[in-house]
Amino acid sequence: MKKIVGILLLCCLIGCEEIIYEDDISVNSVLILAPTNGVSLVKGDVTFSWQTVNGATDYELQVATPTFQNASQIVLDTIITDVSFTQLLEANTYEWRIKALNSAYETTYTMSGFEVVTEP
Repeated sequence: MKKIVGILLLCCLIGCEEIIYEDDISVNSVLILAPTNGVSLVKGDVTFSWQTVNGATDYELQVATPTFQNASQIVLDTIITDVSFTQLLEANTYEWRIKALNSAYETTYTMSGFEVVTEP
């Protein structure tokens, strides 16, 4: 019986250790590099870029049209490990947001709005 209790205690300590030593990134924010607020892009591939957040292992990227508050469509909702992502977008008004994640914490979303046009 003592062996079982000891093993359970050891498992709890090992499991809690990961949370204790995980970087608290919740006080950070993701810095958007492109597309920035108000920019117009020509229809086609749009590359979303942002700066690395120390301690983050993943990023949640979402794109809505025309905005998240008045979304007619969520165009993209993905979790990635890189600091950029390319998506084909048609002419329209969009809003995108990004947040950093790790196994214990997440930042708040950083948002930016842009439009895609058919001609420059």
